[in-house]
Amino acid sequence: MGQKKDLTGSEKSKIVRYLAEGCSSLKIAKLLKRDHRTIKRFIQNSQQGRKKRVEKPRRKITAHELRKVKRAAAKMPLATSLAIFQSCNITGVPKSTRCAILRDMAKVRKAERRPPLNKTHKLKRQDWAKKYLKTEFSKVLWTDEMRVSLDGPDGWARGWIGKRQRAPVPLRRQQGGGGVLVWAGIIKDELVGPFRVEDGVKLNSQSYCQFLEDTFFKQWYRKKSASFKKNMIFMQDNAPSHASKYSTAWLARKGIKEEKLMTWPPCAPDLNPIENLWSIIKCEIYKEGKQYTSLNSVWEAVVAAARNVDGEQIKTLTESMDGRLLSVLAKKGGYIGR
Repeated sequence: MGQKKDLTGSEKSKIVRYLAEGCSSLKIAKLLKRDHRTIKRFIQNSQQGRKKRVEKPRRKITAHELRKVKRAAAKMPLATSLAIFQSCNITGVPKSTRCAILRDMAKVRKAERRPPLNKTHKLKRQDWAKKYLKTEFSKVLWTDEMRVSLDGPDGWARGWIGKRQRAPVPLRRQQGGGGVLVWAGIIKDELVGPFRVEDGVKLNSQSYCQFLEDTFFKQWYRKKSASFKKNMIFMQDNAPSHASKYSTAWLARKGIKEEKLMTWPPCAPDLNPIENLWSIIKCEIYKEGKQYTSLNSVWEAVVAAARNVDGEQIKTLTESMDGRLLSVLAKKGGYIGR
């Protein structure tokens, strides 16, 4: 049995399911007709998370280009490394090299740390991962809300700042100048939405269900085939408006109940792939410290950014679930590096 190249996505999914059934790595190798070392390597990598990249020789840039980068970094505080280099018309430089060059003249503001998980949280996260190990995740609709404000995401601003340069003080209006609440979902390689919650509406159980009726069910779900509806699993987090008895009963009347409504563990945004979609959209709408003057303008920016997210990006996020489950089990319920 010769050793092949990389495992396909289908083979990786089968490995996860065989592991959940208690098969050994040797038995899995025989079932898939793959080299045993290939199977063991995949299992070890999934449990250890991403491997640290081997440091490669960085591409050298000229002294003139270096001065241009330094000036651009000073003029574009909080910009990404890609935006800084593009403004200097310097192309073909990988991200690792750009960041290594910028570290000599600037620094990045780090994101806030996540709150610690207690023992109960970790146990529930592990139980959830074990429960859904055999799930066909291409049939799961991952949903969530995101609030976008006029002045930028609270506590999220991140970008390169020159070492001798002070971070700019952005315009700050009371309550961030207001914001827009956005709901969306992703399934397989498809984006559902985004849909805008009406301004001034607070999402309680009743308004949440009415919102789903007017947007998700009428504009997307009812167009799907009966077989799709029969197999789809609906995921939502444990926000009070989602997990209430009223909302649960309402969804049940819509046919989304029991195994079709995914249970969700506490403190688990790292397990929901749509959180990564929100990060992609926020990076786009707030790039270079951009701010907005009206709710309609920030909503239009969200729609435009979502339109630019292609199916392959979404597919990458939804196909990451097998690895996420293995990682949370390997870390005994702890946060995973996503």
